[in-house]
Amino acid sequence: MSAMKRPSTLDQNSSSEARVVQIYPRPAQDPATYCPLQVTHGDTVRAVIKNAILMLGLDSNQSYKLIEVRNSNTEERQLDYDDFPLDLVLLWPPETQKWHPKTDGYYFVLQQVDDGNDNSEEYNDLCNLTDVTEDRITDILSQRFYKLKIYTYTSNILIAINPNKFLPVYYNPKYVKMYENQPLGKLSPHIFAIAAAAFRNMLSSQTNQCIVISGESGSGKTESSSFWCIV
Repeated sequence: MSAMKRPSTLDQNSSSEARVVQIYPRPAQDPATYCPLQVTHGDTVRAVIKNAILMLGLDSNQSYKLIEVRNSNTEERQLDYDDFPLDLVLLWPPETQKWHPKTDGYYFVLQQVDDGNDNSEEYNDLCNLTDVTEDRITDILSQRFYKLKIYTYTSNILIAINPNKFLPVYYNPKYVKMYENQPLGKLSPHIFAIAAAAFRNMLSSQTNQCIVISGESGSGKTESSSFWCIV
């Protein structure tokens, strides 16, 4: 596990771009059932789930999660409630961005949580924890790790847990563009966000920037530092 300090300066970059996304419920009696929703850059997963529940006529007393599917079911990723679906859609192949049936391999799934209570609440920032104990922090980091969410913020620190394997979904070059000019904390925690913020701070303040990487041997410090070069 390694930790990186993130700069404090935030930059805003708004866009009026919007897309109509198709969201498929799971489970569903008819696999072809979906609801079309127009989303903008300001719409979070939480808001999209709420609107999809209404349009699909689902039980609002149940809990749901939004899943991004890529490459025809070969890649599934549960999204954080504070993620922005449109930012992910814009990383898809151009031909799938305006219309994405399941056959194209890129779409969203609204998954009902079986036990009616989503115990895997996502915490992008551990400072949002109401019960701060060593066991609670370890539990949250473990939950995120097993969902391949290896990055987590703690205020101005980025915690990175070494997955001991390469995760293409995290290091697609398009992700670099995704984090450009985005305020820290708006998107999911990522090493690219730290690098992009440091670069912006350097340009705006005309002063050198320092990012401290610390961790035990084998925690991924060298690998993490190599990703600065991508940005």
